Amino acid sequence: MKKALEKVIQKRNPHFQFDEHVDMRSLLALSFEKGMDFVRSWKLLFHLKVPNRLFVGRNVRFFNAHKMDLGRWVKLGDGVSLSALGKGKLTIGNRSGIGAFSRVIVSTSFNNVGEFIHIGENVGIGEFAYLGGGGGLTIGDDCIVGQYFSCHPENHNYADNKRLIREQGVTRKGISIGKNCWIGSKVTVLDGVTIGDNCVIAAGAVVTKSMPANSVIGGVPAKVLKKRKKENKVRQLPVW
Repeated sequence: MKKALEKVIQKRNPHFQFDEHVDMRSLLALSFEKGMDFVRSWKLLFHLKVPNRLFVGRNVRFFNAHKMDLGRWVKLGDGVSLSALGKGKLTIGNRSGIGAFSRVIVSTSFNNVGEFIHIGENVGIGEFAYLGGGGGLTIGDDCIVGQYFSCHPENHNYADNKRLIREQGVTRKGISIGKNCWIGSKVTVLDGVTIGDNCVIAAGAVVTKSMPANSVIGGVPAKVLKKRKKENKVRQLPVW
């Protein structure tokens, strides 16, 4: 059974192998859980979309699903909310995963809809993430991201002291994160930021300005701590 299940998982992660200490009861529990996740994916039929080898946890919510493109072997953890209300689409590439209780929301209002959210292939995002798409958000292929990650491609205007801040509108520039980045837990990325390929961002960093490729980044506000060697690039794949 272990080998058979391993071959199925390798469809999503070609390099996956079970640890030798995983016992039969654990394998049975995993098989049941993923089987139920696969069955739940067919709820997309209620949104007139056919799932393509999708795995959906408990209490996952879809809004405006006709503007979503979900790739093969995508995994959505328990309690994930996806909303594709926007000018563009919400796309999640093949073999990517969104951790439990995360929110991937292109727009939060109907009076000024946002742009888009594009998540690449082989991207793994940890639990309790918040990804907004007001000014557009792109996350490149092969990124691995810790828990409580947040991206806010929008800023409130506040220059006029005679008016309420909430009545002064917003500015939107968008956020772009390159390929093969490792982003630690509780990282926040603000509007207008571009992060180059192959970057490492330390846990708890607040990224307020653009960062070059092959950088190790940390701090509040974040800055480049050192450079990485380009030959250190390693292709990362998501895990179950």
